[in-house]
Amino acid sequence: MKTIIIGYGNPDRQDDGIAWHVLQQTALRLGLPVSDSWEDELPASPELEFRFYLQLMPEIAETVAEFERVCFVDAHTGQIAEPVRLVELSPAFQASPFTHHLTPETLLSLCLALYERSPQAALLSVRGYAFGFDQALSAQTAALLPQAVDLLHGWLQP
Repeated sequence: MKTIIIGYGNPDRQDDGIAWHVLQQTALRLGLPVSDSWEDELPASPELEFRFYLQLMPEIAETVAEFERVCFVDAHTGQIAEPVRLVELSPAFQASPFTHHLTPETLLSLCLALYERSPQAALLSVRGYAFGFDQALSAQTAALLPQAVDLLHGWLQP
């Protein structure tokens, strides 16, 4: 099945950039070439693409609608009980008081409304502990990286 992995967050804000590390390590595990910079293009194959964004935007719906499966990868700040969690998602519009905040569920609802299709979707959330101005992950979040990559790799298996 044609699959896209979308990571988002700010790699210049420590653990908020965990998605980039998850994408990079997952691609390496699959034997795909990767760069050390989040600004470079990520690997792709006919069946699997990786994308990284600073934030989710409505324009991404057009791309997501082209795929059968999508997994979003992001940091969480402790509002989720598990330090690493993978959950299935359904399209659902979620209003936000912030104009720059778009949830994966809202992006899926845009796919459905605009393109009459919504891929099978999941969200991989990894606990962030430090959000200062640095590109290095905190030791606590870095320790969660292998578990996150394992979960994503398992999700990718048919």
